[in-house]
Parts: sequence; C-alpha cells; structure tokens
Amino acid sequence: MAGMKGITVNTAPEAEPHIYAEDDAAIYQAIFGGDGVSTIGQACKATILSNNKVRVADGVICVGGHMARIPYGEYEDCEIMNGQSEKNRNDIIVAKFETTGTGGIDTMTCEVIQGTAGETATDPELTQDDIYTGGKTRELPLYRVKIEGLSIVAVEQMFRIKPTAEELKLLIESVDKKLTNKTPIYGTTALIETPANGYKDTTVKFGKTFSKAPVVVISLSGGSQNTKSFGVQVLSTTASSFVVRTVNGNNSSLTIMVNWCAFPKGA
Repeated sequence: MAGMKGITVNTAPEAEPHIYAEDDAAIYQAIFGGDGVSTIGQACKATILSNNKVRVADGVICVGGHMARIPYGEYEDCEIMNGQSEKNRNDIIVAKFETTGTGGIDTMTCEVIQGTAGETATDPELTQDDIYTGGKTRELPLYRVKIEGLSIVAVEQMFRIKPTAEELKLLIESVDKKLTNKTPIYGTTALIETPANGYKDTTVKFGKTFSKAPVVVISLSGGSQNTKSFGVQVLSTTASSFVVRTVNGNNSSLTIMVNWCAFPKGA
C-alpha cells in the first residue's frame, strides 16, 4: 500500500512523473462537490436549431471530478436522429468521460444517447461508474431531448448548476438575512422595581435589529408576586427595542420580571 501521496509537491528532475489527471480530479470533485455545470459563461445553455440538431453553448463541466469546457464563443452541435411518425422518443445529451485506467488514456466527449421510440417515451440507460473508485465510464446527463413524431417538442435540463464560492457566500448571506428577519426571538428582563401605587417605563433592547418593528408579546414571572395587583403593557416598539410599562397597584414597591417574545411582521 502506497499510503499518502503528495500532489502539490516538487520532485527531483530525474524522478518519474507522479501527478496524473485522476489526482487533480479528486481535488476538483472535493471542491466541486460532484457532477455538474458551473455558472460561468452561458452554463452550457441548449438551443434547438432544427428537428435534427441541438446546440450546447459554452460552459465548464465536471464529470467525476474530471473537468471539460466548451470555450467562450464556441459550441457543440448535437445531431438528433429523425423521429418516427406517431411515436415518441427521449434522447439524452451527455458529457461522457472514459478512461483506460490509472495513468492511462482519458477522453471526454459530448454525445447523444438515443432512446427507443414507442407509444410512451422513456429515457435510455446511462453508464455512471464511480470514477474515483476505479470506474471506467461515466455519462453525465445534460439534456433530455423529447421527440414526438417527427418534431423535437422540448429540451429539458438534467444537470445541476454548481455556484462559485462567491455566489455561495452571497446566497448564505441572503438566507441569513431572511432568517434573521423572520425568526422570533425570546428574552427576559432583569427584575424591574416598580413604586407603590405607580408604574415604571423600561426600555428593553432585542439584541438585534429587525427589518421593521416586530410584534411583542409579554408575560410576568418572578419577583414579588404575592401581591394583590400588578401588570405590564407594551407602550411602543422600534426595530431594535420596545418600551414596557410595569404597573404596581400595591401600597409597597415590588419587583417584576417580564418575559417577552418578538415576532417579526410578515414572518
């Protein structure tokens, strides 16, 4: 067993080559997270040119960690065999990776896997070996070409779009912002001392800022609750705080703890 293999390391000039495509593929698969098409360029957009031709535009494709691209300004024209009158068929346009094995010869092509015509169209079977574990052939479905009679009636995307790291960062920030503005938060005040037969207004901060003033629900707990009358009410709210009034109807001062929950409006 060879054990750990250095990849981004320098070796002596007389040493045998030690980096193969499958080494880079393992790294790309770890980063890319599986098969798919990057958002760069036209992301392999498909266009129907005729009932016998579908054009795939520029983009970057990952198949089992192995990368290919249709350069900017170029394209791949995929030939579709004629349909048959009163029959339906599904063809699959694939990005195909083949290898003879570790350190061997690899090829990547864009091909059309033809389905079987019949009353009901079904997808043809694809070969999807796990290249990382030694598989030799993997076909990534790009588009399903639906043929009814003699005509192509639809081209359906089958691959996953793989966002860039910057796009993922912006997406996470957007989701965090939406959750921040939709998730209720809870809190408890410190004990509020309220004078006899009087009230006290206390500003309570949420600890975060909502997109707009939330709805606040309050209740009492703790403090001097062996008294005949006390209460609380919300006087006002802002996006970052609310004012609570504690009311004491007793002949001596008392302490009150207020539990609260802020519900974002529109959540």
